[in-house]
Amino acid sequence: MKALVVERSLPRFAAARVASGWRAGTGGRVGPLRLAEVDDLELPGPGWRRVRPRLSGICGSDLATVDGRSSRWFEPIVSFPFTPGHEVVGELDDGRRVVIEPVLACAARGIEPPCAPCAAGMTRHCHHLTGGHLRPGLQTGFCHDTGGGWGLALAAHDSQLHVVPDGLSDEAAVLVEPVACAVHGALAGPAGTDATAVVIGAGTLGLCTVAALAHLRGDLEHIIVAAKHPEQRRLARELGATTVAEPGELRRAVRRHTGSWMRDDGQLSAGAALVIDCVGSSASLDEALAVTAPGGTIVLLGMPGEVSIDLTPLWQREIHLAGAYTYGPEVRFAGRHSFDLALELIAGHDLDRLVSATYPLERFPDAIAHAASAGRRGAVKIAFDLRAERRR
Repeated sequence: MKALVVERSLPRFAAARVASGWRAGTGGRVGPLRLAEVDDLELPGPGWRRVRPRLSGICGSDLATVDGRSSRWFEPIVSFPFTPGHEVVGELDDGRRVVIEPVLACAARGIEPPCAPCAAGMTRHCHHLTGGHLRPGLQTGFCHDTGGGWGLALAAHDSQLHVVPDGLSDEAAVLVEPVACAVHGALAGPAGTDATAVVIGAGTLGLCTVAALAHLRGDLEHIIVAAKHPEQRRLARELGATTVAEPGELRRAVRRHTGSWMRDDGQLSAGAALVIDCVGSSASLDEALAVTAPGGTIVLLGMPGEVSIDLTPLWQREIHLAGAYTYGPEVRFAGRHSFDLALELIAGHDLDRLVSATYPLERFPDAIAHAASAGRRGAVKIAFDLRAERRR
């Protein structure tokens, strides 16, 4: 069958890293990703099903991999060669459409008894990212044995499947996984006494976070968003932001709203009690530290790599830095799963408008380049469309 495959090739990873330093997304042309004919997928064991992807999104972690910029921390929990793609809406053999919860936890690995986090439904904290009857893999899309959404078939365990309601389009369903991440991030931190939140970054994850904050956090009165491009600013307002600023104006926007004063170095005297960083770079974390109030919380939702920042304000202002990884039962909603909340959020607020363009697998270099420059080109989510491939 046809699939895009990432192979372990140090020269290609190095070439992608050099090329992406000049222009993001060029790793799709010179990096470790190639279109291949691969063997039909074998199901790893009991409880596994074959899923035929219909649409599969391209996310920031995929781009980091293709561009040779993903953190080396992931190396022990990836098995090569692998087919990327974890934002997936697909079809089972019985015709039902499903979305994939990609974390490969104890149930998927056949590990009994499950670790304590998995037993509590907190699969994102699973102790076993390797082991069981699967080769290493943090998630579907980074594990050789499961395949991924950038191919004509993948294997998924029953514990990973969520049925898509009939009224939800494929374009809406492919957003469930990133929206679930945004839901978890939006619910992860306290709002504080001033009921103000700041979102840094307005790509797919940032815009979905705005929607989650606006519609799931009734305790918030004000949402300030830093958005670089005009279309991002327009969508941020439509999705519920009360103030939208260009990145260079964020500190002034927070200062005006919170009544803070600004030091000569740009640090605010006060700031917002909750700041969600949807980028994960040195620059975005530095910005987050500058606009977070003393005692406030920064939720790191965007996947970081190696960063270099001055943590003195974190220490002196007693700021809490919290990671928000994937999804699970949400305490604020009586243990309801992030995926269920995401399905409702997408259906109720037409989030399928965030899917800007789709590509066939053969045009993967163009798709990767478009995804890497989506904001500048007035786009948000780019995805592979495998529906036509299956009809051939």
